[in-house]
Amino acid sequence: MLRVGLSGGIGSGKSTVAGRLAEHGAVVIDSDRLAREVVEPGTDGLREIVEAFGPDVLDADGALNRPALAAKVFGDEKSLATLNGITHPKIAARTAQLLAAAPEDAIVVHDVPLLVENGMAPLYHLVLIVHADLDQRLARLRDRGMAEEDARRRIAAQADDERRRAVADVWLDNSGPRDVVQAQVDALWADRLVRYESNIRLRRYAAGPPIVVPYDETWPVQAERVAARIRLAAGGRRVEHIGSTAVPGLAAKDVLDFQLGVTSLEEAAGLEESLAPAGFPSLGIGEDTVRYEGDAPEDWHKRLHAGADPGRRVNLHVRVEGGPAWNWAIRFRDWLRADERAREEYAALKLELAEQHKGDVDGFAYGESKDSWMAAATARVDAFYGGARP
Repeated sequence: MLRVGLSGGIGSGKSTVAGRLAEHGAVVIDSDRLAREVVEPGTDGLREIVEAFGPDVLDADGALNRPALAAKVFGDEKSLATLNGITHPKIAARTAQLLAAAPEDAIVVHDVPLLVENGMAPLYHLVLIVHADLDQRLARLRDRGMAEEDARRRIAAQADDERRRAVADVWLDNSGPRDVVQAQVDALWADRLVRYESNIRLRRYAAGPPIVVPYDETWPVQAERVAARIRLAAGGRRVEHIGSTAVPGLAAKDVLDFQLGVTSLEEAAGLEESLAPAGFPSLGIGEDTVRYEGDAPEDWHKRLHAGADPGRRVNLHVRVEGGPAWNWAIRFRDWLRADERAREEYAALKLELAEQHKGDVDGFAYGESKDSWMAAATARVDAFYGGARP
């Protein structure tokens, strides 16, 4: 099952995107709809709201008078917390029921207006943010009968574009005609979502040839998103962004490398059933070939995982935190960050080897061909740190 979070500001047009995904076969869970369901007449939710806010939040038919309730809670943090305490657990329980009922191979799209504000992004394999220009959003809200002052107040109360971009794996611009964003959704479905779901279900990782590209300024933000998912799946264990994409200015393959800290490889094995459903299937036990002379090979063993997302390739090295391999990865990264000459030398080598191994489907031969340079770099890294090894 692939879990997709869908969000965007009020008036951005999430319903257009959700509807198109549903046409393709996605199971859409609409949080707004569930929020209405849990406070319908006769529900515990409505009874608790009346107890908390008084009978004047009901209309003449005994249903919830939403404007009357909004007037009581808007701008009042304590009242809003009381309301959320009533509705959120009920919405969460209903969401869990719908998730449990979805087929094993489902692509589940969870439409959550406040996904960003509530820090929910790491819960999903992928987050889609629907964007529209302010003027377009105001026009749509006006067409719904909302006064402009009210619309602007609601927009200001939500997360801004900077916060949304930080969690967006996919940014869908819905400022133009409907068919434009629908075409984006069609391509996303075919090229990424369907493939991502099958990779998770079959525990396959996304691979590709070793194409070295210039440094991407968005790599650190992308890494933060992926690291948050790994950390959640691994129970809060330490995650470090390592490798070339963690070195500002360095040309690299568009693959994010991470290491996840454990106390032992036995503990690492126990994480496989948590990491695979989160989108990081296991490749088994590996061994770092670049190591200090005299070290036992078993001190450099690790468990390897890789990302299942065809749109964001990831390598995950599960290593003993504080062990020689863990420390080397951090020291090598920080040396390259500090040494411009080494950075330029390494970039030139990577470009040369990428050309030599451009037919390498999974990139393993490319990686192995760097070993001799990496081994020679150990003395340079030691010298950078004053000859001391941790």
